[in-house]
Amino acid sequence: MIDAKDIARKVDAVQELLSVKFGIKRAPLEKMLARAGRRIPKRMQARTRTLIKAQHLAGHPKLAHQIDGQQVAQAYADVTAHLKSIDVADRRKSRLLGLAGVVVFNLLFVIVAFVVWMWWRGYV
Repeated sequence: MIDAKDIARKVDAVQELLSVKFGIKRAPLEKMLARAGRRIPKRMQARTRTLIKAQHLAGHPKLAHQIDGQQVAQAYADVTAHLKSIDVADRRKSRLLGLAGVVVFNLLFVIVAFVVWMWWRGYV
Protein backbone atom coordinates (compact mmCIF):
# COMPACT_ATOMS: atom_id res chain seq x y z
CA MET A 1 0.00 0.00 0.00
CA ILE A 2 1.19 3.49 -0.77
CA ASP A 3 1.19 6.05 2.05
CA ALA A 4 0.37 9.76 2.12
CA LYS A 5 4.03 10.80 2.51
CA ASP A 6 5.05 8.96 -0.65
CA ILE A 7 2.22 10.54 -2.62
CA ALA A 8 3.07 13.98 -1.22
CA ARG A 9 6.71 13.47 -2.25
CA LYS A 10 5.66 12.52 -5.79
CA VAL A 11 3.27 15.46 -6.09
CA ASP A 12 5.99 17.79 -4.81
CA ALA A 13 8.41 16.49 -7.45
CA VAL A 14 5.84 17.07 -10.21
CA GLN A 15 5.17 20.57 -8.89
CA GLU A 16 8.89 21.32 -8.94
CA LEU A 17 9.22 20.11 -12.54
CA LEU A 18 6.23 22.18 -13.64
CA SER A 19 7.75 25.20 -11.94
CA VAL A 20 11.15 24.72 -13.60
CA LYS A 21 9.99 23.77 -17.09
CA PHE A 22 7.08 26.20 -17.53
CA GLY A 23 7.85 28.98 -15.07
CA ILE A 24 4.59 28.44 -13.20
CA LYS A 25 4.50 29.77 -9.64
CA ARG A 26 4.23 27.05 -7.01
CA ALA A 27 0.63 26.37 -6.07
CA PRO A 28 -1.56 23.30 -5.55
CA LEU A 29 -1.03 20.81 -8.36
CA GLU A 30 -4.56 21.32 -9.72
CA LYS A 31 -3.95 25.03 -10.19
CA MET A 32 -0.52 24.48 -11.72
CA LEU A 33 -2.00 21.99 -14.18
CA ALA A 34 -4.68 24.48 -15.16
CA ARG A 35 -2.07 27.20 -15.70
CA ALA A 36 0.04 24.90 -17.86
CA GLY A 37 -3.02 24.42 -20.06
CA ARG A 38 -2.39 23.16 -23.57
CA ARG A 39 1.36 23.06 -23.10
CA ILE A 40 0.87 19.61 -21.55
CA PRO A 41 -0.68 16.86 -23.71
CA LYS A 42 -4.09 15.56 -22.66
CA ARG A 43 -2.70 12.13 -21.80
CA MET A 44 -0.22 13.66 -19.38
CA GLN A 45 -2.96 15.85 -17.92
CA ALA A 46 -4.99 12.70 -17.21
CA ARG A 47 -1.98 11.09 -15.53
CA THR A 48 -1.45 14.20 -13.43
CA ARG A 49 -5.12 14.12 -12.41
CA THR A 50 -4.50 10.56 -11.20
CA LEU A 51 -1.84 11.96 -8.86
CA ILE A 52 -4.21 14.72 -7.71
CA LYS A 53 -6.96 12.21 -6.99
CA ALA A 54 -4.54 10.00 -5.05
CA GLN A 55 -3.40 13.00 -3.03
CA HIS A 56 -6.99 13.81 -2.08
CA LEU A 57 -7.76 10.19 -1.15
CA ALA A 58 -4.54 9.82 0.87
CA GLY A 59 -5.73 12.55 3.23
CA HIS A 60 -8.57 10.32 4.46
CA PRO A 61 -7.57 7.11 6.27
CA LYS A 62 -10.57 5.07 5.16
CA LEU A 63 -10.48 6.30 1.57
CA ALA A 64 -6.73 5.72 1.30
CA HIS A 65 -7.41 2.02 0.73
CA GLN A 66 -8.96 2.88 -2.65
CA ILE A 67 -5.63 4.15 -4.04
CA ASP A 68 -4.04 1.89 -6.63
CA GLY A 69 -0.34 2.15 -5.85
CA GLN A 70 0.76 0.71 -9.17
CA GLN A 71 -1.39 3.15 -11.13
CA VAL A 72 -0.03 6.09 -9.11
CA ALA A 73 3.56 4.93 -9.60
CA GLN A 74 3.00 4.55 -13.36
CA ALA A 75 1.36 7.97 -13.60
CA TYR A 76 4.24 9.55 -11.69
CA ALA A 77 6.82 7.86 -13.91
CA ASP A 78 5.04 8.95 -17.10
CA VAL A 79 4.55 12.57 -16.02
CA THR A 80 8.09 13.03 -14.74
CA ALA A 81 9.58 11.42 -17.86
CA HIS A 82 7.55 13.76 -20.07
CA LEU A 83 8.41 16.87 -18.06
CA LYS A 84 12.11 15.99 -17.90
CA SER A 85 12.20 15.60 -21.69
CA ILE A 86 11.09 19.21 -22.24
CA ASP A 87 13.95 21.47 -23.35
CA VAL A 88 13.33 25.00 -22.05
CA ALA A 89 15.90 26.62 -24.38
CA ASP A 90 14.39 24.92 -27.43
CA ARG A 91 10.88 26.06 -26.46
CA ARG A 92 12.14 29.63 -26.07
CA LYS A 93 13.98 29.53 -29.39
CA SER A 94 10.99 28.13 -31.29
CA ARG A 95 8.70 30.75 -29.77
CA LEU A 96 11.05 33.56 -30.87
CA LEU A 97 11.42 32.09 -34.37
CA GLY A 98 7.63 31.82 -34.68
CA LEU A 99 7.22 35.44 -33.65
CA ALA A 100 9.92 36.53 -36.11
CA GLY A 101 8.16 34.61 -38.89
CA VAL A 102 4.87 36.37 -38.20
CA VAL A 103 6.55 39.80 -38.17
CA VAL A 104 8.38 39.13 -41.45
CA PHE A 105 5.20 37.87 -43.14
CA ASN A 106 3.23 40.92 -42.03
CA LEU A 107 6.00 43.25 -43.17
CA LEU A 108 6.15 41.60 -46.61
CA PHE A 109 2.37 41.80 -46.90
CA VAL A 110 2.37 45.53 -46.13
CA ILE A 111 5.18 46.20 -48.63
CA VAL A 112 3.43 44.24 -51.40
CA ALA A 113 0.14 46.01 -50.66
CA PHE A 114 1.92 49.37 -50.82
CA VAL A 115 3.56 48.55 -54.17
CA VAL A 116 0.22 47.35 -55.59
CA TRP A 117 -1.46 50.53 -54.37
CA MET A 118 1.30 52.66 -55.97
CA TRP A 119 0.92 50.73 -59.26
CA TRP A 120 -2.87 51.08 -59.18
CA ARG A 121 -2.61 54.85 -58.61
CA GLY A 122 -0.13 55.15 -61.50
CA TYR A 123 2.99 56.16 -59.55
CA VAL A 124 4.95 53.08 -60.61
